[in-house]
Amino acid sequence: MLSKDENAVMAAVYSLCDGTDGCLVSPPDILAVMPKKRQVDTDELDAILNTLRCNGYFELIRSERKGEKMYVINLKESGFAYKRTCRQKQRDVSFKIFLAFVGALATFIFGLILKCLSG
Repeated sequence: MLSKDENAVMAAVYSLCDGTDGCLVSPPDILAVMPKKRQVDTDELDAILNTLRCNGYFELIRSERKGEKMYVINLKESGFAYKRTCRQKQRDVSFKIFLAFVGALATFIFGLILKCLSG
């Protein structure tokens, strides 16, 4: 389970890779794609990318190009499945809400039936 910041960084990396195996990106590229309310500084970004690498989402190679820090990111299986996993998580939450609604409705109807029978 990813934290909100890790989730935002992973979504940004996934969108920058754009369906390919990997990409070459700079920290400002990643930060530009992230939502405004989830902005992190470059030190936090480095730590989050390292955490995602350790969790098996992608391989990460740090590099420099003309003095600018760059990341070479190669998605792994978990990285490719990121969007599908997010959609599945959203479906699970929706199903649980629906199930709670059906349970509440069934309880209400059962209560009305009992009320009519007893009085």
